[in-house]
Amino acid sequence: MRHRAPGPPVVGYSDAADAVDDPTGSFEAVGAAREEARPSDPSAPGSPGTAESSAAEQRSILSSSAVMAAGTVVSRLSGFVRSALLAAALGIQLHGEIFTVANTIPNMLYILLAGGVFNAVLVPQLVRSMKHDPDGGEAYANRVVTLALLFLGAVTLLLVAVAPWVMAIYLPDSWPPEARDSAIDFARYCLPQVFFYGMFVLVGQILNARGRFGPMMWAPIANNVIAVAVLVVYLVVFGAASGAEVVGPFSPSQELLLGLGSTLGIAAQLLILVPYLRSAGFRFRPRFDFRGTGLGHTLRLARWTVAFVIVNQVAYTVVVRLAGTGVADGSADGTGNAVYASAFLIVMVPHSIITVSLATAILPRLSQRAADGDLAGLGRSLGATLRTSLAVLLPFAALLPVVAPEVARVVWGYAAASQSWPNAVPTLALFGPGIVLFTVHYLMLRGFYALEATRTVFWIQCGVAATNIGAAVVLVALTDAAATSAALATAYAAAYLVGTALSYSVLERRTGDLGGRTTSRFLVRLGLVVALSTGLAYAVSALLGDLPLDAAVLPTLARGVGVTLVDVVAFLALARVFRLTEVTDVLATVTGRLGRR
Repeated sequence: MRHRAPGPPVVGYSDAADAVDDPTGSFEAVGAAREEARPSDPSAPGSPGTAESSAAEQRSILSSSAVMAAGTVVSRLSGFVRSALLAAALGIQLHGEIFTVANTIPNMLYILLAGGVFNAVLVPQLVRSMKHDPDGGEAYANRVVTLALLFLGAVTLLLVAVAPWVMAIYLPDSWPPEARDSAIDFARYCLPQVFFYGMFVLVGQILNARGRFGPMMWAPIANNVIAVAVLVVYLVVFGAASGAEVVGPFSPSQELLLGLGSTLGIAAQLLILVPYLRSAGFRFRPRFDFRGTGLGHTLRLARWTVAFVIVNQVAYTVVVRLAGTGVADGSADGTGNAVYASAFLIVMVPHSIITVSLATAILPRLSQRAADGDLAGLGRSLGATLRTSLAVLLPFAALLPVVAPEVARVVWGYAAASQSWPNAVPTLALFGPGIVLFTVHYLMLRGFYALEATRTVFWIQCGVAATNIGAAVVLVALTDAAATSAALATAYAAAYLVGTALSYSVLERRTGDLGGRTTSRFLVRLGLVVALSTGLAYAVSALLGDLPLDAAVLPTLARGVGVTLVDVVAFLALARVFRLTEVTDVLATVTGRLGRR
């Protein structure tokens, strides 16, 4: 029932989540790979080594990303409708927590079992096989699909069979027995999603490698449409949770409707992609000749990626169990995974629209430059992409605490969650810095993956996961149930502060230059602009006064939009004054696209 395959909001590996709702568009990766396969002469006009070419490349990436981002906007809007209905139907206390945990674990298990290989390793390998193999990578892709079908099918059947033992890992011991039983029942319906997640990402990556980004961009919307329909049916048949139900288990018929509906949505987004394989020129023919075909190289690369994922899932397990303790006693103000995941859905919007779009567009270029040994070009491209992402993420993160009450009320303040929506406000506010830091780390990992430096990524991520676990355990122990989710959001930010410092410094040494001086000057000017624009927005919000618990939706929405517009207008005006070309380039790309519409 999630918009994200997401994509649990936990430390570390969210690539699989991003891949499921990766914004995609019309960028022709195959054509770009062929173009970039030509030898580069840094002294030649228009070569990758010149400033003119770097600017032109960034404009091309922005243009491609704008198309990708359009689909993500639509997908996210439908995801917000789903999130609002979910909170209205189930609430954000223990009742909603049961379903949230059971429906998040399949995505986590997919990431653990196959996500690292599919996302971090296969894209560069698919691009290389298309470039170097006589058949354009057809046989290689067929072998990968065959292997994935066999592996994911077998693993999914096993997981369903051992569902009680799987859920025992993630559910805190303090949960009531009836709540644990209900979560296990949900898991039996939801665990088949592991298969559909894996195949969706794999098929999407094959399409991406062939320059067909569009289908993967729009497919998650079908998941949200089905989720919304199921929730509407749920509300009609069962009504919104109320009274003791908001901290109690589900009935078997409720579990059947929500569980099967959730899995149906994930299956639908896979089935939507299948017809596009043929139009992209790919014909699936099972291949079982795995030896001596290049898969060994892929799996050797994947060893460190799998270790990377295991480290992160250890941290994820700790986070899920700690979050569950926040709602275990059924207190009205307790917060856990339902609040944590819902808040994360909001704060990931600009990352998904901007950063993932840019990363999707640039990864084939980075992989090609790494293959050509052009480390300086790789560093310049990644540094420019980082600045573009920060031009959007920093102002968003600064504004988020100002409008967090309005966002929480508009998205979650209905029916079963009408009295508990303020519980999400601190978590929303505290997630802002974490998303900025995660974005920097996320982009640096794109560089490491292009270089096939998966062992380096593993050791860096050990530091990230260790920080997240340590900070989460300490902060949750020091806070009460109401602050559990906010404590975990703070631990998330601490983890990615470490991750950003490590990944940026190591990759800069590897490439020689990530445009550090240019980025530093940019950040000084951007920080000043953000401080001024956010300060103005805060002043307007303070003049309007605190938002009451029973605030009506439309006035609340108008208030939030008004404060946001003040911030955006001031930010864009100041960006021109301070000559932040990264901001004005994004704005020009967006307005240019809208003008052509």
